[in-house]
Amino acid sequence: MALSDDIRTYFDGTWQDGNVAVIRAADHVAWLGSQVFDGARKFQGVMPDLKGHCHRLVRSAEAMGMIPNVTGDEILEIVKEGVATYADDAELYIRPMMWATESTPGIIDIDPESTAFSVCIETLPMPKPQGFSLTVAPFCRPRQDMALTEAKAGSLYANNGRIMAWARARGFSNALSLDIDGNVAETASTNVFAIKDGVVFTPVPNGCFLNGLTRQRVIALLRADGVEVNEVKMTVADFETADEIFCTGNIAKVMPVERFQDRMLGTGPITQRARDLYWDFALSD
Repeated sequence: MALSDDIRTYFDGTWQDGNVAVIRAADHVAWLGSQVFDGARKFQGVMPDLKGHCHRLVRSAEAMGMIPNVTGDEILEIVKEGVATYADDAELYIRPMMWATESTPGIIDIDPESTAFSVCIETLPMPKPQGFSLTVAPFCRPRQDMALTEAKAGSLYANNGRIMAWARARGFSNALSLDIDGNVAETASTNVFAIKDGVVFTPVPNGCFLNGLTRQRVIALLRADGVEVNEVKMTVADFETADEIFCTGNIAKVMPVERFQDRMLGTGPITQRARDLYWDFALSD
């Protein structure tokens, strides 16, 4: 899926222009989904937490049983090389990926040493912090004994996609998804926070969703600024009564939720502070 028409692809040791074909019809990933990826951003001349994203890709590949053929630090240098081919003020989405090309004699499981690697960089403007809305989806996150939830695996995103499609069909930008015990996990594509009486709350990582790098960064920045942040079990009721809600993720970093269900929230002071703190961090990196 091309996000723009300005794409650079790293594959087989070289950078190439365009949306280059990197997967063959009989590759294990093409029919059994053995792929992991990560995402990073460049905006205003900076790439916050890029090293963390590159190293997380390696951990995701190992969780799927692959033997990565590049290190996190090597991925970091490859990404920097590709980013340097764009204008200094370009806003970019950076997506390194690994996948399995071969199976073992058992067919379904992967050959760990058949790992392939690519990086795709595309121009993608940062979304404006306005008009974002949330509803609640009827689809749950799989538990860690049901799916490979410790990896950022492409195979998990079919569920995420139907959550997003369900939300958009009803006029919302995204939706909260629950774990199988009825607790809020995250949205289809972001971690989520609620503010009540000046205190920030966010679902505690329980293994069914990723503890996002931007999530961790924002929590640390808020706490260092004197804001109380609690990682706890949360239900939909916590969001129904929240004074403010915001989401964190790679695409938009910190996004205010202006509408939850039929309730208008706007952008509250702590949400705005979270955005300001994140941008101050990113631009000073």
